[in-house]
Amino acid sequence: MNIKLYVPLLFLAGCLIVSCEPSMKERTFDQSSPDQKNLLNFYLNEQGEPFYSLSHNNKEVIKPSRLGFEFFNNKALLNNFEVEKVERHQVDTSWNQPWGEFKTIKDNHNELRVTLKEKQDSARIMIVAFKVFNDGLGFRYEFPKQAYLDSVEISDEKTQFTFANNEAVWWMPVHRDNSYYESIYHKNKISETDTINTPATFETKDSLFVAVHEANLTDYASMTLLHTSQNTYETDLVPWANGVKVYAQTPFNTPWRTVMVGETPGDLVTSTLGLNLNEPNQIEDVSWIEPSKYIGIWWGMHLEKYSWGQGPKHGATTENTINYMDFASEHGLDGVLVEGWNVGWDGDWTADGRAFSFTDAYPDFDLEAIAKHAAMKNVRLIGHHETAGAASHYESQLEDAFSLYHRLGVRAVKTGYVNKYLDKKEWHDGQYGVRHYRKVIETAAKYQIMIDNHEPVKGTGLQRTYPNLMTQEGARGQEYNAWSTDGGNPPEHTTILPFTRMLAGPMDFTPGIVDFNYETIPGTKVQTTLAKQLALYVVMFSPLQMTADLPENYNKQPQAFQFIKEVPEIWSETKVLNAQIGSYVTMARKDWNTDNWFVGAITNAESRTLKIDLDFLKEGIYYQAMIYQDGEGANYSTNPYPLEVKKQIVTNKDALNLNLKPGGGTAIKFKPMSLDE
Repeated sequence: MNIKLYVPLLFLAGCLIVSCEPSMKERTFDQSSPDQKNLLNFYLNEQGEPFYSLSHNNKEVIKPSRLGFEFFNNKALLNNFEVEKVERHQVDTSWNQPWGEFKTIKDNHNELRVTLKEKQDSARIMIVAFKVFNDGLGFRYEFPKQAYLDSVEISDEKTQFTFANNEAVWWMPVHRDNSYYESIYHKNKISETDTINTPATFETKDSLFVAVHEANLTDYASMTLLHTSQNTYETDLVPWANGVKVYAQTPFNTPWRTVMVGETPGDLVTSTLGLNLNEPNQIEDVSWIEPSKYIGIWWGMHLEKYSWGQGPKHGATTENTINYMDFASEHGLDGVLVEGWNVGWDGDWTADGRAFSFTDAYPDFDLEAIAKHAAMKNVRLIGHHETAGAASHYESQLEDAFSLYHRLGVRAVKTGYVNKYLDKKEWHDGQYGVRHYRKVIETAAKYQIMIDNHEPVKGTGLQRTYPNLMTQEGARGQEYNAWSTDGGNPPEHTTILPFTRMLAGPMDFTPGIVDFNYETIPGTKVQTTLAKQLALYVVMFSPLQMTADLPENYNKQPQAFQFIKEVPEIWSETKVLNAQIGSYVTMARKDWNTDNWFVGAITNAESRTLKIDLDFLKEGIYYQAMIYQDGEGANYSTNPYPLEVKKQIVTNKDALNLNLKPGGGTAIKFKPMSLDE
């Protein structure tokens, strides 16, 4: 694989750099965003302790909050600093993505770089770099090579986030229900939380929406937030099993700590701050990276129709896979995901993942023949690598497995890590896990393979650097609606995810369930209407998008299936038309390849009417709107099926009233009309 710095620029303004050597008395420095709305303040107090704060339109977002580090093998870097140098940069540039929610990303920010030096003999140096965007703040620590700071063992990063008030926060706990972010989100006051994952989203008393997260998580531990006082969180890095948070060697940089700021919930959804803080695309040839819609031998396993392991219900057989491929080919789907094809699934596979082979198939699965059939049908075979957390065992087979897949024309792999720990002792989101997931992504890129990562470390924008990292799980997905003893995902779940988990990047939620008449666990079921399942394809972004239900169920719902087949996976523009976190959201997205627009609107358990203006459509053009909406009597709890499909001619001067039933939704396709229509 050829790797290089690949940045297609549409516009690049010269980078203005102003350096100054401040006097010893100068301790406070400000930097505003290009639109002047966000203001970053950095200062040293009398003890030489560094602090930062952030405001938006003169409203406090982050009050003065401490910066610094503690080490196991060195003195802490917390105080006794002086400012040695200050640099300022202004950047206004644009770059294109190979896929995404926007085709073009604008990077417009002002940077403040402060070099701090200890006032003592060791005179260690720590640089704090701040980038202030119109949509928020990113900052990180940089440690240059130096005599008194070489190999370090970080015991604590002391970065604080102190809020102006005891704000409301949408959050989920750290390492409780499981270790891979699959908890229900809660809304509480800051004072009512303890340790929380990021992204964490705050609704402030000043009517702002703020999300704290991180970007470019590279060879470092994931950041969680420990509630330390009334309105303050402190960075709590996920440790190694021995208690060390991070092993590092100077020179090194930390990930960017990010604070997204918006005046509406939708401002968070459309923020590109995290992507802009990652390194540019490192893959020279991206022609093999192809977003797609696929079906899989998957939902039937969760419904217990099929089994992953061998036996009379084994799902991953040659015959069954070929039938799925024929169905996919007939309906224009791009691929078939096959789980349970490889040796290692028999018995309690979660206990020890070292039984898995990623090259040897079960006797009833002819990998070579299936690959040939896939090529003949022009349908992609999507591989599956469940590791049960045995990361080292998986790494030992990576080259052979990806080489085999490359030879067979397999261009996508879904990976899985169903175990509380990696290699029986390390957290998924510690430095150990971060290193492992990066190795998988980089090795996959070498063999031109796309990755759909389940039970991952959280997304931090790495898909910009390695766009073969297509999508991840990292939240409660659709499968909980098949077997979770708490009844499945509640109706409000998907009205929360766009403003929390989805701020971390694409999610493989696996929408598209069209049959609700099943019972694996009594009381557990999909808690949506049929129309809402369609709308999720617009609301829940993933460049690898699944049609999650069984082929026979799609044959029973041809109208719903038609929308699923037509809705794109990637978008050139994205707009949030209205939203209230936990209640409803409406998104409008423009197809990457055509002038078609799509709208998805979803609600929680309450019915509601949402008015949307169609001013996002192109002026002077008539559009045919194909509307898929909740039918009469639709209700997620009692009658999810009623679906009304209607056509309407509209322009960008029009507005629509969307009538959403309890747990319901509306999905719309807008297609420009030709002169003869």
